[in-house]
Amino acid sequence: MQYEIIPVTGFQQNCTLLWCEQTKDAAVVDPGGDIDRVLARVDALGVNLKKIWLTHGHIDHAGGTSALINQLSLPVEGPHTGDKFWIDGLPQQSQMFNFPPCDVFEPDLWLKDGDQVSIGEEVFDVLHCPGHTPGHVVFFHKGEQLALVGDVIFQGSIGRTDFPQGNHADLIRSIREKLFPLGDEVTFVPGHGPRSTFGQERRSNPFCGDAAAG
Repeated sequence: MQYEIIPVTGFQQNCTLLWCEQTKDAAVVDPGGDIDRVLARVDALGVNLKKIWLTHGHIDHAGGTSALINQLSLPVEGPHTGDKFWIDGLPQQSQMFNFPPCDVFEPDLWLKDGDQVSIGEEVFDVLHCPGHTPGHVVFFHKGEQLALVGDVIFQGSIGRTDFPQGNHADLIRSIREKLFPLGDEVTFVPGHGPRSTFGQERRSNPFCGDAAAG
């Protein structure tokens, strides 16, 4: 499996393009915007974009989804139904944060904890990790030891919980009980900023690491 991070929008959100090396089939994770830039990379890499995966329903992660659906009729997988109110509110979010207009859409598959999603021959486990939003999910590839964590955890920080239905205790529980047990060696791609590992964050993150947990 291969992947490429494509920062999009003024929020510099880490949209990620994943593809199976055997089939060249690809999924785009969190296409928040700048869809022309994403599709240019799809063409340059010679991959076949087949699916859209969403970690959660915030505008900087989901704002380009309706445009991709309109252009390519791609199926959408994720997030968890807890984020339906965020997706239903995308037009209002786009106005509030000065994003291009976007339409409401209905994911083809709402995800829940324990589900799996696949692209080509590559399979990812789905972990429901509420806190930043109630329906946030994480995609984990066991073989590659790679997690796409959206806005749950960042290098040296954690996701905000002051948005509607955010919950700090839930967020910390998601990190410490769902993500850290995946293993210290797991590399994660956050929604913003540089990659890190769960081991590094467990040792040093001031918000959710071992020291912070007491």
